[in-house]
This record gives sequence, C-alpha cells and structure tokens, in this order.
Amino acid sequence: MNGGVPRHPALPDDHLPVTPDWTCATCGADWPCATKRRRLLDEYQRDRAALGVYLAACLAVASDQLRRVPVAALQQRFTGWLPRPRRSF
Repeated sequence: MNGGVPRHPALPDDHLPVTPDWTCATCGADWPCATKRRRLLDEYQRDRAALGVYLAACLAVASDQLRRVPVAALQQRFTGWLPRPRRSF
C-alpha cells in the first residue's frame, strides 16, 4: 500500500542505487552519483530536512552493507555534500 500515491516505474536514467554495493544503476558511480545529487536537490528543494532524513536512512542501510568502508567516508558520501543552511545571528 502506498497511501494512494501512484507509483511510476523506474526509468533507465533514474540513477537508482544498486545494493548491496550502493552503486548507481545508470552510470556505475558510487551512489548517490553527481546526477542523482542534483536531482535530489531539485526534488527536495522545498523540504531539505526530509532530504536529510532520507539520505540518513540510506546511510544507515549502507553502513550495514558496506562494512569495509570507513564510516566517515560513508557519511561524506551520503550526507556530507548537502548544502548547509545559512546561520543568522
């Protein structure tokens, strides 16, 4: 059940992750690849907090599946590239 939201089939250029290696199904780069990062920023432009939660959930799964990759490298790969909000003083 998907809460009434229609599901669209994946397209060949969706840049989805292939697990357990966490590579991009389209370009073969580490996921999220540069193209997927741009698309995620566009998709979540109005809710960056939700994007952070989504990527943190992916990081949690990937850290279990990619045990040989240092945690700091995985954090940078999954969430370290996210733009930081500007601080207001």
